[in-house]
Amino acid sequence: MVTQDTATKLRELALTGMLKAYLAQQADPAVQALAFDDRFGLLVDHEWTLRQQRRQDRLLKAARLRLAAAPEAVDFQTPRGLDPGMVRALFTSEWITRHQHGVIVGPTGVGKTFLACALGTAACRQGYATRYYRLPRLLTELAVAAGDGSAPRLLTALAKVDLLILDDFGLADLSTKPGRDLLDVIDDRAGRRSTVVASPWPLDRWHGVIEDATVADALWDRLIHHAHKIVMQGDSMRKRSVP
Repeated sequence: MVTQDTATKLRELALTGMLKAYLAQQADPAVQALAFDDRFGLLVDHEWTLRQQRRQDRLLKAARLRLAAAPEAVDFQTPRGLDPGMVRALFTSEWITRHQHGVIVGPTGVGKTFLACALGTAACRQGYATRYYRLPRLLTELAVAAGDGSAPRLLTALAKVDLLILDDFGLADLSTKPGRDLLDVIDDRAGRRSTVVASPWPLDRWHGVIEDATVADALWDRLIHHAHKIVMQGDSMRKRSVP
């Protein structure tokens, strides 16, 4: 039996997963019959799994995803223009390793936010720091930060996130100052981190959403040229949920 002293040491070492697994082994004759190396391997596996789950939980909490969207819950049956192969490939998050971007466009209610959050969930599951923002909210935070002097700190934090999700692009004021604030965020991340932008506006109308043509060109160059593009179609999914 594990001694109280050993149990205390395991807790102090933050090896609670290993301790729980050991106590479970003591109650399982089949496991006790295994060789020492096999039993020890099971203890290590349990501790590793527990730590991975805790890390994933921390990442999901920090991501502040608008929806608790699991990749396996994405609907590929309803005709919406989704390419299952492409989307499932994005769920592997290899594109994040390559610092590529994602753009999701389509009419209101078609499921852009759910898909963007599913990409965020997949990223968190694979250990990538993720952060979700509605773009209007982010632009407000940037304006406030510019006023109180915390803008450099906020921009630095945004630049470090592995995956930044910007939802509702085109529903916020993108006149000269907000447009340049957004460009600062994207410019810090270009070639270094990945960004997903979801918008109800078709790509060919994005330039019209941004007041400053120079800023629009710069955003297009940094974001769209290196993006996986998902164009969604169809009726609002919300209508389908109404009895």
